[in-house]
Amino acid sequence: MDQAAISGHGPDRWPDRWNVSDPQLIAETFSSRIWKVRLADGKPAVVKALKPFDDVADELRGAHYLSWRDGVGAVRLLGFEGHDMLLEYAGDRLLVDELNEHGDRHATDIANEVMARLFSPSDVPPPADLQPLRERFASLFKKAELDRDAGLASPYRDAATIADRLLSNPHELRVLHGDLHHDNILRGDRGWLVIDPKGILGDPGFDAANFFYNPLDRHDDLCIDPGRIAYMAEVFAKTLGQRPDAILDHAIAWGCLSSSWHAEDDNDEDEASELAVVAAVRAVRASF
Repeated sequence: MDQAAISGHGPDRWPDRWNVSDPQLIAETFSSRIWKVRLADGKPAVVKALKPFDDVADELRGAHYLSWRDGVGAVRLLGFEGHDMLLEYAGDRLLVDELNEHGDRHATDIANEVMARLFSPSDVPPPADLQPLRERFASLFKKAELDRDAGLASPYRDAATIADRLLSNPHELRVLHGDLHHDNILRGDRGWLVIDPKGILGDPGFDAANFFYNPLDRHDDLCIDPGRIAYMAEVFAKTLGQRPDAILDHAIAWGCLSSSWHAEDDNDEDEASELAVVAAVRAVRASF
């Protein structure tokens, strides 16, 4: 038995009724171990085994989101036991692979189509434990207050004002994935599907915002390209029934939220990289 199983986050704790075999550990993050397995019919599936960590509620809400979506635009939740999820295998082609091979606008159009599917109506009542979007922004508001108290004219203060306005007057309230980006969209037998939702309640513009900052290794060129920023704003706005300037406001708020998380972690490099993209989005926003 490997170390993952010995430590209590592996096959030894999975329920027998799942009837899975041939577990292969394919990824490990701070929050979970990801195993590729075989179902009884021979098809591949994934087990996501959560570790005990501070934000485990995010992952549990995500499981409830997947159950609610029931395969529409997202992977199916096939089983859920304790802190372990048995998931449909989404495929092994990431949206970032599509971007690298066929171009950014092609990838953006796919992201837009996936987002539209995620916001398609459901007759099933939404999960009861969705996180209010304002709670998600706690770190940004805290950082803005610290900078205000220190007399700093930082981008966080402006972004907090934008975020507060968006949160106080949402275009509409919808169930959000909460972490849409190029590494959370994969293609398999059922086409493009999302993984790893957070389960949030708020303005759909929030779900479009993260795309402006991805792929993470393209902050220095692609993500700061004004043409790309404007194209995303126009495309996402049309799908979400909002104005492009509103989408850009969501992108500014999101970028500074993400930067505030980096600041909390004393990750100066990633904070600066994120804020550079924020500045590029702000410049485009000024033209709308």
